[in-house]
Amino acid sequence: MAKMGRPKSDNNKDRIVAVRLTEEEHQRLTMYAEKHSLKMSDVLKNGLYELINKQSNE
Repeated sequence: MAKMGRPKSDNNKDRIVAVRLTEEEHQRLTMYAEKHSLKMSDVLKNGLYELINKQSNE
């Protein structure tokens, strides 16, 4: 019998990027994420998108 589970997404997120942070950077990231009800990875991705969009508008 085949395993049942979530269907595969068309937008697979299979790449992992490790980031080293200082204790202060980690605390600030955690506090921001909690304050805005976001995951830390979403905060980092939003920042990345903002930088990319800013660069493409220059």
